[in-house]
Amino acid sequence: MPLRLRAPRLGIDLGTANVVVNLVGDGIVLNEPSVVAVAAGDRRIQAIGHAARDMVGRTPGSLRIMCPMQDGVIADYQITEAMLRYFIDRSCGRLLFVRPAIMVAVPTGVTTVEQRAVLDAGLAAGARRVHLIAEPLAAAIGAQVPISSPSGSMIVNIGGGTTEIAVVSLNDIVTDCSVSLRVGGNRIDDAIRTKLKRRYNLMVGDRTAEQIKIAIGSALLLDPAETMEVRGRDQIQGLPRTVTVTSDEITEAIAEPLEQIVRGVRMVLEATPPELAADIIDRGLVMTGGTSMLRSLDQLLARETGIAVHVADQPLLCVALGCGVALEHLDILQKIVISSP
Repeated sequence: MPLRLRAPRLGIDLGTANVVVNLVGDGIVLNEPSVVAVAAGDRRIQAIGHAARDMVGRTPGSLRIMCPMQDGVIADYQITEAMLRYFIDRSCGRLLFVRPAIMVAVPTGVTTVEQRAVLDAGLAAGARRVHLIAEPLAAAIGAQVPISSPSGSMIVNIGGGTTEIAVVSLNDIVTDCSVSLRVGGNRIDDAIRTKLKRRYNLMVGDRTAEQIKIAIGSALLLDPAETMEVRGRDQIQGLPRTVTVTSDEITEAIAEPLEQIVRGVRMVLEATPPELAADIIDRGLVMTGGTSMLRSLDQLLARETGIAVHVADQPLLCVALGCGVALEHLDILQKIVISSP
């Protein structure tokens, strides 16, 4: 009797900051930065993922560090295809001779052209079939929110490049009850860098800003305040310098991008039908995405909206986990999933 191998199925969170891959049946098999190092001249790939991330801020003139995903969509098609092929190869391993089917999450506000770019990149990277699902739906499924019930659930997925806010019910996003903001963890990092530059004339890199955000960043003022020594380059003298930064300064620095997220949540709540709004008040809203782990962000949203806020158990993995579950239930979700020919 001939041996028949079932094609592997991959749920992929192709994020601005990280790529997370869920191999159906095995769980999360890969979680790496969506960063690529290329040769400055011929654009040949030199490193991808963690290896490329370690080079950030330390590359010679012959290398360029690229983030091919910007604001949740493809900014450089060729580099994205190469990155996706690399991650698919690593995830499938010895099953690579059987081309996989993949489910990729995309922001709700993407255009048809941007959707087509993701489909084409997936096929060019070696996938047998490519499916697309809206990020809020994938995040809700991964967070085990009961999206098939007729009651409403609100999901706030805050990633590196975008914040997806939506009300879901009956396996779909409620009409006019979603918003996609081009603000996320990267904008918060930029706000921290700008603050240090203006207040201390200190230049720091992206990785340092992210470390500050993780160590002492908070959406609300801490009591007592925390401090951290930050090393960078003095903008005036051009020499290395160390300053002590407080958590209060960081809270002040990141207030503006966080206010955009709060406004987005309010916009969706204002557009939500009364019956579904009552469901959300009962259940609260669910936060997913890596940036949802920012300290006190759930408390800020709860204070500003008056609604209970719950952070998912594995917020960074929810979208990839949801993509994997969606692949297993394509028959139910086929009306809301966009598939390659």
